[in-house]
Amino acid sequence: MKHIILFTLAALIVTTFPLSVEAQDRQRARDLGIETGILPTGTWNAITDVEGVLVGHKTRIEGDDIRTGVTAILPHSENLFRDRVPAAVYVGNGFGKALGFTQVQELGELETPIALTNTLSIFDAASAVSDFVIGLDGNENVRSVNPVVGETNDGWLNNIRQKVISQQDVFDAIQSAITGPVDEGNIGAGTGTRALGFKSGIGTSSRIIPENQGGYTVGVLVQSNFGGILTVNGAPIGVELGNHYLSGLTELPNNELYASDQNNYDYDVDGSVMIVVATDAPITSRNLERLAKRAFMSIARVGGFASNGSGDYVIAFSTHTDVRMPIDDSGSKFVNVELKNSEMTPLFLAAVEATEEAILNSLFMAETMTGENGRTMEAIPIEETIEILKRYNAVNQ
Repeated sequence: MKHIILFTLAALIVTTFPLSVEAQDRQRARDLGIETGILPTGTWNAITDVEGVLVGHKTRIEGDDIRTGVTAILPHSENLFRDRVPAAVYVGNGFGKALGFTQVQELGELETPIALTNTLSIFDAASAVSDFVIGLDGNENVRSVNPVVGETNDGWLNNIRQKVISQQDVFDAIQSAITGPVDEGNIGAGTGTRALGFKSGIGTSSRIIPENQGGYTVGVLVQSNFGGILTVNGAPIGVELGNHYLSGLTELPNNELYASDQNNYDYDVDGSVMIVVATDAPITSRNLERLAKRAFMSIARVGGFASNGSGDYVIAFSTHTDVRMPIDDSGSKFVNVELKNSEMTPLFLAAVEATEEAILNSLFMAETMTGENGRTMEAIPIEETIEILKRYNAVNQ
């Protein structure tokens, strides 16, 4: 008998050699006094504040060049293939290798856990998600599965061509998924990522809308790996630190530009971001797509601009029991009770705020890391950043 097993460990880490990671005392953005938006957070300020949602990680840090992993997001702990949830996808910029998204767009439902990993491991991860699902009790006769897997390219710090992610790594991430606090930074699918000029990783946040507007929760988890000019609460952090897109170019008298060696921003602005949005509001795929579009707005709020080579995707789902789509029910109709369009506005705000803070957490919780070919990606400098934020009255301290 095969069932989903929920372990008490939120992350499994494989380490075969000493880490090339500079340990730092990292804090979440809100703990540093950086409060974004006006809505309150949930208990954990995480995607798991949406009741039933679970998150698990598997981290692969080996030798001096393996810096990667898997992160799994589960809408609930039951057999998702048989008890599906409504879902939708929004593509901000399609330079990516997301798998399973077209069926979600077509049918408006999610039938597997969502897995995040690196670009060249996405295909192996999809196979593993499929194997996990068909191995569950009740799925013995299943002959078609739509595994949903997203990716970003961690190949600057990780030896991505090795494709070290295994089926067991994906199983471990799914089976270790729990509710409660979510580990962030250099973990799981965020182990080797970088964003906006600094080391990044996994980040999460949540928002609760007022009781008189439903009291629903919106939670977001991001895998940040994109470029731009870091902005925090309106303060131009990337500009002030001299570390942003195009900051390594110097203008000559004839208006030509040449590359300068004086700057830290030593990698391409192209990258990707995966945004997973969960809510307990009773909405189906049409309004979930509208919610996903609002989450994407937060990229601009933190200084990103969806460059040519950036794969920017949002997938949103609802856990509300009134909109689930169990395939074993008799009859030919679903009878859903869902919110009116006019009730979506506070949820839109919640998605924008939670996504913005999740991205900031992915940066502030990440640690400096050294990886393939001795490359080092520096974490955002906390003290200098706070001083800049104080000058711009953008921090509560």
